[in-house]
Amino acid sequence: MIDSLINEMTLEEKVGQLTLFTSDIDITGPSMREGYKEDIQAGRVGAIFNAYGAAFTRQLQQLAVEETRLGIPLLLGYDVIHGFKTIFPIPLAEAASWDLAAMEKSARIAATEASAEGLHWTYAPMIDVARDPRWGRIAEGAGEDTYLGTQVALARIKGFQGDDLSAVNTILACAKHYAAYGASQAGRDYNTVDISELELRDTYLPPFKAAVNASVATFMTSFNEIFGVPASGSEFLLSDILRDEWNFEGFVVSDYTSINEMVAHGVVADLKDAGQMAITAGVDMDMQGAVYYEYLPDLVKEGKVDVATVNQSVRRILEAKYRLGLFDNPYRYIDQQREQNEVMTNEHLEAARDIARKSIVLLKNENDILPLKNEGQTIALIGPLADDKKELIGSWSAAGDWEKSVSLLEGLQQSGRNQHEILYAKGTNINDDSTQYFQEAIKTAERADVVILALGEAALMSGEAASRSTIDLPGNQLDLAKEIHKLGKPTIVVLMNGRPLTISWLDENVDSILETWFLGHQAGPAIADVIFGDYNPSGKLPVTFPRNVGQIPLYYNQKMTGRPLAENKYTSKYLDVPNTPLYPFGYGLSYTDFTYSDLRLSSKVLLQQDSIKLSIKLQNSGNLAGHEVVQLYIRDLVGNVTRPVKELKAFKKIYLEAGQTQEVTFYIKQEDLAFYQRDLSYDAEAGQFKVFIGGNSIDLLEENFALNY
Repeated sequence: MIDSLINEMTLEEKVGQLTLFTSDIDITGPSMREGYKEDIQAGRVGAIFNAYGAAFTRQLQQLAVEETRLGIPLLLGYDVIHGFKTIFPIPLAEAASWDLAAMEKSARIAATEASAEGLHWTYAPMIDVARDPRWGRIAEGAGEDTYLGTQVALARIKGFQGDDLSAVNTILACAKHYAAYGASQAGRDYNTVDISELELRDTYLPPFKAAVNASVATFMTSFNEIFGVPASGSEFLLSDILRDEWNFEGFVVSDYTSINEMVAHGVVADLKDAGQMAITAGVDMDMQGAVYYEYLPDLVKEGKVDVATVNQSVRRILEAKYRLGLFDNPYRYIDQQREQNEVMTNEHLEAARDIARKSIVLLKNENDILPLKNEGQTIALIGPLADDKKELIGSWSAAGDWEKSVSLLEGLQQSGRNQHEILYAKGTNINDDSTQYFQEAIKTAERADVVILALGEAALMSGEAASRSTIDLPGNQLDLAKEIHKLGKPTIVVLMNGRPLTISWLDENVDSILETWFLGHQAGPAIADVIFGDYNPSGKLPVTFPRNVGQIPLYYNQKMTGRPLAENKYTSKYLDVPNTPLYPFGYGLSYTDFTYSDLRLSSKVLLQQDSIKLSIKLQNSGNLAGHEVVQLYIRDLVGNVTRPVKELKAFKKIYLEAGQTQEVTFYIKQEDLAFYQRDLSYDAEAGQFKVFIGGNSIDLLEENFALNY
């Protein structure tokens, strides 16, 4: 069917299938163009993004199906990043839950809602490994670790695509940004990436390879260059690796005008050359740039691009539409009944609340100030984010209505803890130099038994085009905290942000810190659940928190140097700050205590095609039930290329009642020890290894074993 359809198409109609334009319902990039509806009618565009809603998408689909020569249905896409209309925690926050089932569920709900409003395709998950918190788009991914990022990517792809893409409640997922976008120099968005192929393959490509193995439907190119070539023109990335090495069968879309931007990169002279470079490299669909639209027909007629190349890209896109069932019924995803019944339901909101509270990380809790006791207390809630709704949904919040958010103040008031009196003062704005509201906040705090400071970023201070050269609290929020601190009141800080922040003063001076990120529509109730002890926090950091910006990049699995840290001056260290982070990867406290003991290996020697069983006793040695994320790390002591000081290889989230003990088991196989060698072959080497198990990347029990051939 698809081949016969391609044979009927004119060259202009084929190019139309490779063209993706935005509608005017939403703005997600720097440029807009008029006339997209006329382009649909002319058969010159095959996909539209930023269009949703059953009524609107039906209008657009009718133009394509009923008013064009061949009636090929449109593919409709949107940035459904962390929810469609029910907004869940930002992806970095969800990764902090270390709960893969929860992340799959949030993606499943997002797909259900998006598909009910006519959408077929999401530009998610973002699976870039990101080790520089200055980079705003760290908010959109799973943090700094390759293994955790891979597992999160697989969960989200499964949530979006389900088991059957022809089901009307599933949508195409998109693995982005291919590749190494998270390694942008200086943490500045769209900036150059300059890394070795060894680092590319070892750190940044594994989540993408896993996405291919999980049958992700589409890939999106990144804005950056690799080895001096922008990703949208890289035959190495798109043909050699993605197609030939990994056998990816879906289609590749450029990021927003990234084909055009190859001119600014200086790798092509003009847009026509950019189009030739992109289609030849392997970009099937041009997002918004109109480069294929304007220049591809002439490139084919001039013999600079083979029509067979165009046909192959057209085939991939038509196959995606066929898999979605659009040729059988172009309107099958457009269902006003589903739109009314399956969007932002009570069930979805309850799931959002549950996932939000699982994403909260308890960073500090001196003298067990949290959870707040049940007896009546006067609570002063102070800060620019205390009664905010708009910022709670974070960046890339799709079609979410921020006015439907529940603020922290509302969450505390609605918690049922009526025995507490809650006072409120804004104190300052998020990014303000004025202290005009300080006195009101101080007077409010003076009347209270305990103070909760709601501090952090605005939503658009992280995400795309939101890099920051410092990652301190914006404006004069820290000054406000210092003034409140002078009162000597027990103080809890609730952080709302899209990236790690440098909060050394808070860590040294306040009693308790909750990292709540941007949690979405149900942020207020979720945070209240944790503050009042209705939920025991279980989140763990998916990214390191540095002491100051001068430590960046700082991540747990760095390499050992030839002069490791020691008392000797001539070793690898700073003169003014420790090498260690403020909070390490994998870190997070609980209202209970967990004790690790009795790490055992079934054998001290791992043989080929065999495995070693590892077991450890985990005891809930506190007084409350809770979850603990048990983390397993491995270090290869000697390799033919240097290896990290440790690498996450497995984890399990375990629930234990107070006093309960459980044996937690893992298995290590030879494949878990493989890495890219000097010649870029992928294998494990015989030799000595260390294995570590514990509750974060620093506090660990360890044992030794050997791999023998």
